[in-house]
Amino acid sequence: MAQCVQSVQELIPDSFVPCVAALCSDEAERLTRLNHLSFAELLKPFSRLTSEVHMRDPNNQLHMIKNLKIAVSNIITQPPQPGAIRKLLNDVVSGCQPAEGLVANVITAGDYDLNISATTPWFESYRETFLQSMPASDHEFLNHYLACMLVASSNEPEPMEQFSKLSQEQHRIQHNSDYSYPKWFIPNTLKYYVLLHDVSAGDEQRAESIYEEMKQKYGTQGCYLLKINSRTSNRASDEQIPDPWSQYLQKNSIQNQESYEDGPCTITSNKNYDSNLLSLDGLDNEVKVDGLPNNFRTHPLQLDQPTESSNSIDGPDHIKSASSLHETKKANSGVTHGACLTLTDHDRIRQFIQEFTFRGLLPHIEKTIRQLNDQLISRKGLSRSLFSATKKWFSGSKVPEKSINELKNTSGLLYPPEAPELQIRKMADLCFLVQHYDLAYSCYHTAKKDFLNDQAMLYAAGALEMAAVSAFLQPGAPRPYPAHYMDTAIQTYRDICKNMVLAERCVLLSAEILKSQSKYSEAAALLIRLTSEDSDLRSALLLEQAAHCFINMKSPMVRKYAFHMILAGHRFSKAGQKKHALRCYCQAMQVYKGKGWSLAEDHINFTIGRQSYTLRQLDNAVSAFRHILINESKQSAAQQGAFLREYLYVYKNVSQLSPDGPFPQLPLPCVNSSATRVFFGHDRRPADGEKQAATHVSLDQEYDSESSQQWRELEEQVVAVVNRGTVPSSFHPTQYCLNSCSDNSRFPLAVVEEPITVEVAFRNPLKVPLLLTDLSLLWKFQPKDVNGKDNEEVRELVTGEPEMIGTEVISEFLINSEESKVARLKLFPHHIGELHILGVVYNLGTVQGSLTVDGIGALPGGHTGKHSLSMSVRGRQDLEIQGPRLNNTKEEKTSITYGPDRRLDPIITEEMPLLEVFFIHFPTGLLCGEIRKAYVEFANVSKCPLTGLKVVSKHPEFFTFGGNTAVLTPLSPSASENCSAYKTVVTDSTSVCTALVSSASSVDFGIGTGSQPEVIPVPLPDTVLLPGASVQLPMWLRGPDEEGVHEINFLFYYESVKKQPKIRHRILRHTAVICTSRSLNVKAIACRSNSLEDEEGRGDNMLVFVDVENTNTSEAGVKEFHIVQVSSSSKHWKLQKSVNLSENKDAKLASREKGKFCFKALRCNEREGATQSSEKYTFADIIFGNEQIISSASPCADFFYRSLSSELKKPQTQLSVHTEKPSVEDAVRLIQKCSKVDLNVVVLWKAYVVEDSKQLILEGQHHVILHTIGKEAFSYPQKQEQPEMELLKFFRPENTTASSRPSVEQLSNLIKTSLHYPETFNHPFHQKSLCLVPVTLLLSNCSKADVDVIVDLRHKTTSPEALEIHGSFTWLGQTQYKLQLKSQEIHSLQLKACFVHTGVYNLGTPRVFAKLSDQVTVFETSQQNSMPALIIINNV
Repeated sequence: MAQCVQSVQELIPDSFVPCVAALCSDEAERLTRLNHLSFAELLKPFSRLTSEVHMRDPNNQLHMIKNLKIAVSNIITQPPQPGAIRKLLNDVVSGCQPAEGLVANVITAGDYDLNISATTPWFESYRETFLQSMPASDHEFLNHYLACMLVASSNEPEPMEQFSKLSQEQHRIQHNSDYSYPKWFIPNTLKYYVLLHDVSAGDEQRAESIYEEMKQKYGTQGCYLLKINSRTSNRASDEQIPDPWSQYLQKNSIQNQESYEDGPCTITSNKNYDSNLLSLDGLDNEVKVDGLPNNFRTHPLQLDQPTESSNSIDGPDHIKSASSLHETKKANSGVTHGACLTLTDHDRIRQFIQEFTFRGLLPHIEKTIRQLNDQLISRKGLSRSLFSATKKWFSGSKVPEKSINELKNTSGLLYPPEAPELQIRKMADLCFLVQHYDLAYSCYHTAKKDFLNDQAMLYAAGALEMAAVSAFLQPGAPRPYPAHYMDTAIQTYRDICKNMVLAERCVLLSAEILKSQSKYSEAAALLIRLTSEDSDLRSALLLEQAAHCFINMKSPMVRKYAFHMILAGHRFSKAGQKKHALRCYCQAMQVYKGKGWSLAEDHINFTIGRQSYTLRQLDNAVSAFRHILINESKQSAAQQGAFLREYLYVYKNVSQLSPDGPFPQLPLPCVNSSATRVFFGHDRRPADGEKQAATHVSLDQEYDSESSQQWRELEEQVVAVVNRGTVPSSFHPTQYCLNSCSDNSRFPLAVVEEPITVEVAFRNPLKVPLLLTDLSLLWKFQPKDVNGKDNEEVRELVTGEPEMIGTEVISEFLINSEESKVARLKLFPHHIGELHILGVVYNLGTVQGSLTVDGIGALPGGHTGKHSLSMSVRGRQDLEIQGPRLNNTKEEKTSITYGPDRRLDPIITEEMPLLEVFFIHFPTGLLCGEIRKAYVEFANVSKCPLTGLKVVSKHPEFFTFGGNTAVLTPLSPSASENCSAYKTVVTDSTSVCTALVSSASSVDFGIGTGSQPEVIPVPLPDTVLLPGASVQLPMWLRGPDEEGVHEINFLFYYESVKKQPKIRHRILRHTAVICTSRSLNVKAIACRSNSLEDEEGRGDNMLVFVDVENTNTSEAGVKEFHIVQVSSSSKHWKLQKSVNLSENKDAKLASREKGKFCFKALRCNEREGATQSSEKYTFADIIFGNEQIISSASPCADFFYRSLSSELKKPQTQLSVHTEKPSVEDAVRLIQKCSKVDLNVVVLWKAYVVEDSKQLILEGQHHVILHTIGKEAFSYPQKQEQPEMELLKFFRPENTTASSRPSVEQLSNLIKTSLHYPETFNHPFHQKSLCLVPVTLLLSNCSKADVDVIVDLRHKTTSPEALEIHGSFTWLGQTQYKLQLKSQEIHSLQLKACFVHTGVYNLGTPRVFAKLSDQVTVFETSQQNSMPALIIINNV
């Protein structure tokens, strides 16, 4: 139970006090009424004695009484009506609410911190009123009148006569059988005569004389002169007199019962009345002849209309009365009580009570106790012994104890008033009233036995109840509290006597006693036991106290507390106590909140919402319903629908209170603010036939950090090129779509007249669909003028100003049950300034008959406008996005701080050009190396001209716009018979096998030295694209060399002609997806030719072998490939002619076939090679058909140069050379240079494809870049094979100079040797035995440095295999020659070979050593690659 203001030791004596009746004359009543008080009310604040009182018990022992209080009340001849008592109790409880600023008690129990009201004043008021309003009954005497004050005024003509009339009236009421009420303690009631004297108006001398007369007649102990009204009420109240009456009168005492709202209570019926309670036993017809008042005839608790029969216990809980609580309070608030009384009068009244108690009441009680004691002692001897003797005679010596269940239906036993059992009960009650608890206990104990013997259960229960209380209150606690007495009493009252009022009194007292002993568990059980259906108010209060018991235990039982608070709240609600019900539910909510008990939470919130709404606490109601809707609900769809409708209904009422106020926050649907995406720009146009718009950026694309990084790098590349190689510090990558992954730390820039699309992610957590209507964005805008200054007026929340920002409204947006759905809302800025998107505003409603279960019958997402709204409310939801957590500095790492997220705060800037790009005839599938011509259309759809258009891509080898000059770019694809993408010339058949030479500069194709090949300027006609203009340009594409799916990113960069301070440039993205399938694999190798002189008499030539394999497996419908042309491109070399032996010129390759070509290559002559600095390349075309493709024009040269630049970008495997002598390094470099060729071979082909029974001709080209002699090169990227695992070797590092030795391969290319001799030589051996043959040894220096050469002829072939095949011969003359060859010099040595036999001889025996002139080391040139020089010697 909650804490009480009074302890139980104070509570019980205050609940059972001596009762005194008051009977006043009309004049006396008038005097007290001047103070707006009755006589009984006048005494009320002073009814407690301020000093201790002593009296003697029957044993003549002095007994002390502390804080004695007496209860004075007007005589009322009608018992209180049960319904009226119910109403009174209901009003007492409803009138007592927790104070507004009351500091709640914080109880910490386990995980719970609960704010609980420590006291429950409404319960204490209820208990006090309940105990005071208990009707007097025959089985106990505690609230029977012990005395009666007879009050007359000194102003009356005959006061003494008036006293005798009052005395007769009292006697008539007590002893006439017509009056069964009120009850009197003993027949001989103490009468105390009080003379009221009005000091301000009355004659004091007369009053004194009357008082003297009274003393003579009634004795000094039996009368009193009370002087009141020392001042007139109309006197200006200069001094503030305290009003001690208000606190008592507001407690709705029985005498001052006013009608309040409505309320329940129950009361027992007494045996005497069967008639309707309003029957006044005919007293209404009496005329007031004798001046006696009729004001005591009716009980003030009676109702205006007959509502129920007197024996009805379970009457209705709600009894509506005419006037409301508020009116009553208003009426009472203006009244001042005791206006005619001074503080002296207060003291006089206090003195009067003291005198009455000391001189009148207590001696009377003491005398009565003695008389009763004497009677009992005398009677005990006779009647009791006779009575018990007869019992023993008839029933044996011991009366068996009977259980309660056996004693049913015996409550009807009644004792006559003079029965000795009742006398002992009277004595016990008297002792109890004067706090003589020892004597009271022994009397109650005795009476209890007698009553139980007689099976008078009502009497027995009463005795048990008071015996238990007396035992508890005994000073020094000689015996423990007999709780079982109380339990038996409660059970008897409730089950046998059916008297819930007395049972309730037992429970209230016992629970307080148990609580004082910290037996909270027992107290709670007791309180819960008395909850029943007959009274909701009682049940509610007891359940609430039980809950407080659970929370006040040593280890608080929090959940039991909460559960019983819910039960109490429910019963309060049934009793009409809405405020108390709401308070109980709110207190219980603290326990259930956030613990995962969602159904319990929903129930509590729903009830709180309902109760708050009833009490017009609309904000609380909205908040409670909001909680039901936003939490993940486990309720059924029907229940959720009911919750939602209730919420909307309450909400509508709230919004009607302030229709012009700001939009309130709505709880549904859930908005995932962090998932909000913002897109700047127009939506992408759909494809129009062959015309396909650039993919750019759209909200339909998923964010990919990797691709976003690639776009960023592309944009940086192009910005660097525009800014002469450096990226400016102010550069930030353009972001058209902002989301949770993008960098939102800066204010985004939007362009005026270009839409801003905000994608809001909604989620419907309910199982019922939600319909949002008139959905739009909520924003505020701060306009700026052109200079960027703020306007004077700052427009806030201008949703109604479309001339600033146009707002798109979605008329209907349906979110089905448990669906997540995004809404894309647009704004159209028409003015520059700062825009802040705050949130969304919409009407929230549900669809009628829309309970979809498991998706069946769910409405389609389309907004047809057919959905009928059942009810909707307008409100908003804010988009509040938390920025990323900062983690850079030490402070940020140690604390939790978040950066800004400004994606919803764009700055609207001035107009900018807007480019749209369309691709026409753009392929999706190509063969590897296939060339295809498409067109690109550039359109400026803004009102500003654009310039500086560039495109950047990571794959520049994929596409070209043609060369810089119109000559190099073919005009249209109809330039040849096959609509070829190439520039072609028909050739005559004579020049087929020899090369046709042309030249071109790489500068013409945008591949200059040092430029970025990825950044390609788009050749706009006037470099400017005017507003509304569009231009179509040809674009050649080449299929990538690797098969598979390729994503190729194009980034178009453009600027405004008028420079903008905020946006320097704009970009447009396009991702092309190309699927390539296999075509040809080309492999080439270059070898030195052994013939030192060509047709032109020059010594530098090479053989180039080209292998072409058809790797296509007819997957693209390709029948065969034709090699139509092989071209070379180099600064130093050119192909001269084809040296294929086969006469078949038609180079066809069917599936998986391989062809081999051999070409002779020459070094370009000096005239051609003179312009090397201008990056001139010589192109040579060897044609296998009747049409020459000009390889030095677009697109052949473009793709060649692009493949060349991408090849140069690859990291070359340079030989790492570290020596101390730079000369060795130079030597190595020179030797390496000898073997470099830098010849590029372009193989052009046509493929014949059958598609849809039509034959198409595809064309393409492959590039092979030859770097080194003797090293194979490929057109397709080679897969690196993983090296096998080797054992780890540990060795000491050798001297690094070893690495500076050139390889054997490189040395073999330093000096080229060639022997010139006749293939056969006829010699007459019979004439001359020695055959001398002249042989010329040609030595060619391939390097650009002077070389010292040693030719040694002493070498002999010693291997036996060689001797068997080739015979032995001898060189004549000098055996060793030392020569110095200048750069690229050719030197001939005349040698003579001497043979002695016929036969075949190998002349390739001279050993040639070479060293660079300025080097020490001599290298031997390898002869391994030279073929054997065979000579046949014939005999003639």
